[in-house]
Amino acid sequence: MRLDKFLKVSRLIKRRTVANEACDAGRVTVNGQVAKASVKVKPGDIIEIQFGTRNVKVEVLDIQETTKKEEAKDLFKYL
Repeated sequence: MRLDKFLKVSRLIKRRTVANEACDAGRVTVNGQVAKASVKVKPGDIIEIQFGTRNVKVEVLDIQETTKKEEAKDLFKYL
C-alpha cells in the first residue's frame, strides 16, 4: 500500500492530501529513509512523522484498504 494512503487509512494523518504534503516536505521517514508518498509500506516497517516540534514513531502491524475508526489503531503500534 502507498505510504500516503496508509497514513490516511490508519488515521495517523486525517487527509491523504495532507499526508502527501508531509511526504513532499520530507517530514516522513520509513525505516530511517526520507520517503515519498508513493513508497510501498508493509507490516514491520517503521514510520516516523514530524508534526512541528513533536515526533511520532510507529510500527506497521497490518495493511487494510479501509477500516472503521475503532479498528484503525490496530494497524500500527506506537514506539
